[in-house]
Amino acid sequence: MRQLPNIITLCNLFCGALAIICVLHAPEYHVDLNGNDYTVTNPEPIYWASALVVLAAIFDFFDGLVARLLRVQSPMGKELDSLADAVTFGVVPGMMLYRLLRSAYYQLPDAFEVSMVNLAPALLVPCFAAYRLAKFNLDTRQTENFIGVPTPAVGLLVASFPMIVLYNPYNLAHWLQNIWVLYAIIAVLCYLMVAEIPMLSLKVKEKSLKANWTRLLLVVLVLVSVPFLNFATVPFIFICYVILSLAIPPKVTPA
Repeated sequence: MRQLPNIITLCNLFCGALAIICVLHAPEYHVDLNGNDYTVTNPEPIYWASALVVLAAIFDFFDGLVARLLRVQSPMGKELDSLADAVTFGVVPGMMLYRLLRSAYYQLPDAFEVSMVNLAPALLVPCFAAYRLAKFNLDTRQTENFIGVPTPAVGLLVASFPMIVLYNPYNLAHWLQNIWVLYAIIAVLCYLMVAEIPMLSLKVKEKSLKANWTRLLLVVLVLVSVPFLNFATVPFIFICYVILSLAIPPKVTPA
């Protein structure tokens, strides 16, 4: 029973590793363009990666909950959780953004001349995620709430992008196929992960309504927005989460 939280954490990591395979393992086909033969990758399996990130987030939520219920919290569990999160909510989103950037470049006239330099900024996301997780493990101020946006929030946000491109609610797919929009998203997410901004934690530690009304508000916004926004609910809630944390800064433990 003492290892149960660690097993759940490893399920998170397993989902992350499988999501990487889904992002990479895309079928290829050949097209003829202006008399030249090109190999093009079909991006469909990336949608399965989105589902795996959501499943991993569920495991990520329950590993800490189970550890607290069983009273088996340990430094090893904390480190293992961060290592799993670095893969699932750092590497996987970075690879998704890499794929989205490549797809966006495919729509430009010089699509087949794009270099790795143009796509490499997507890999800043796992770098900043790893830095944010290492900082979290050492920062004694983040016992109740966060400083900087947590990596699972970033992972879930980026995981919603392939689904938005697929179903195209409110024509948002158009924006996610613009290279400059994607570069801006990468820059903002990297900044938010390491910024010295108090952010609300969704973990409920007190039972009073006064202590949890902001969390309850987010839940209500999710329930209300899903029927109208579809998969666009995820970026909408992410923006609401950031705005709410900025407008009503949560308390953090003094250093």
